Amino acid sequence: MTTRALEGRTAIVTGAAQGIGRAIAGELAAQGARVAIADLSDEAAHDAVAELQEGGHEAIAVPVDVTSSAEVDDLFAETEHRLGPVDVLVNNAGININSGVRKLPDEVWQRVIAVNLTGVAHCSRAAARTMVPRRCGRIINIASRAWLGWFGQLAYAASKGGVVSATRSLAIELARYGITVNAIAPGLVDTPLLRAEPPEVMAKLLAAQPTGTIGAPSDVAWAVSYFAGPAAAHVTGQLLYVCGGKSLYAQPAS
Repeated sequence: MTTRALEGRTAIVTGAAQGIGRAIAGELAAQGARVAIADLSDEAAHDAVAELQEGGHEAIAVPVDVTSSAEVDDLFAETEHRLGPVDVLVNNAGININSGVRKLPDEVWQRVIAVNLTGVAHCSRAAARTMVPRRCGRIINIASRAWLGWFGQLAYAASKGGVVSATRSLAIELARYGITVNAIAPGLVDTPLLRAEPPEVMAKLLAAQPTGTIGAPSDVAWAVSYFAGPAAAHVTGQLLYVCGGKSLYAQPAS
């Protein structure tokens, strides 16, 4: 017998048209949730929705730029109108543009912070406004193992470190309303973006992995499903690494 722990719930997943976000949306739908695929790419979002609907799941596509508070408010309004009150928010939308600090352009810093951190603030604020009156809800933020710091990742690491801190602050503020807020920190995950790396770069990345393996989007999706489901009702303000041990240490170069 299949357990559908999120039957009757409504979830929004940002950046859900591909990669990790698409896997998260699929897992939440498999658990019974109605899912809003929120993404900057309207065409890709509709493709993801079509795939879910073919599997018998209820899903809609809502184009959104999470850096715009007005668009985020519209996202929540449309989702609630079409699917019902939002029970689960997954802040997954994010970008990574690497640059050493001496050559870091202002526009790169501002864009990475706007998408990865300000977007989380916009969406979490909208979620809190609908969840607090109902005194229930789950907010799950996708951070990154990179928040611990790495070469050329000043903007990205700072943005994801902000997500970790925001998770703790939100958890403290919203706990009294029955809302839990947790974060997941993926490491290397098999996505189209990662597969585009040159072979020599991939070799170095794998060599630094304690497990010597790359995670699958489903690994992150299952962690999200845990935080969204009843088993995590008493868990809030926590950061779960899904990184093959990279958060513990990196293998020295051979």
